[in-house]
Amino acid sequence: MTHFLVTDDNPDGYKLEDMLKIIRKDIFLRTTKILEDERPEAQTVMDNNVKVLGLLSEAISIAENSTSVLQKSFGRSRAGKPRIGV
Repeated sequence: MTHFLVTDDNPDGYKLEDMLKIIRKDIFLRTTKILEDERPEAQTVMDNNVKVLGLLSEAISIAENSTSVLQKSFGRSRAGKPRIGV
């Protein structure tokens, strides 16, 4: 059972892309707080966060593509009945 994503056991969960967007927003907001900090450690953390933000954006696009493929092929998901798999 997943803790955050939509499943039969967790119909009120998040779609993957929505969860990733929430995480991306949190990292972005946290990163803006260190923009003016010129210490090398802060700059390293900011650079790392920018890289993570790019990777999250890529992951969001991939997850949205999967959702689109599933919706086009099998329609909207319905509680208790997976569109693919078992």
